[in-house]
Amino acid sequence: MIGLIQRVNWSRLTIDGELHAEISAGLLTFVGIEKEDVSSDVDKLLHKLLHYRVFADDEGKMNVGLKDAGGDLLLVSQFTLAASTNKGLRPGFSLAKPPDQAEQLFDELVTKASQKHGSVLSGVFGVDMQIALENDGPVTFMLRS
Repeated sequence: MIGLIQRVNWSRLTIDGELHAEISAGLLTFVGIEKEDVSSDVDKLLHKLLHYRVFADDEGKMNVGLKDAGGDLLLVSQFTLAASTNKGLRPGFSLAKPPDQAEQLFDELVTKASQKHGSVLSGVFGVDMQIALENDGPVTFMLRS
């Protein structure tokens, strides 16, 4: 399971021109789900999302995780993260989990994140979404379960 995290000052997610989700300071996380991913990968990725130290401590060093910083979390499914890009000029998606199974794991991630962290919002699985953000830093990391 892949989590592309961006530390943001704010992020807005719209669907069909309508605001669906909006967060202030926190993490915008694009989630890619691969064929081999299972429920334990949800737990591993969630632990990293909540505790990966990308926020500044009192000395200005990246030493504080989202949970301790009290930031918001926006989860967005993005199957293109599971693409194979090693050959040719067109991505292949044979590494991505089938949509019905991937949606179950994404929903599990959103549910568990909401239970463990106060401010969690998400996009809608399999829907065309537009996302605006202000990356803080910029700080962007690729996490894997």
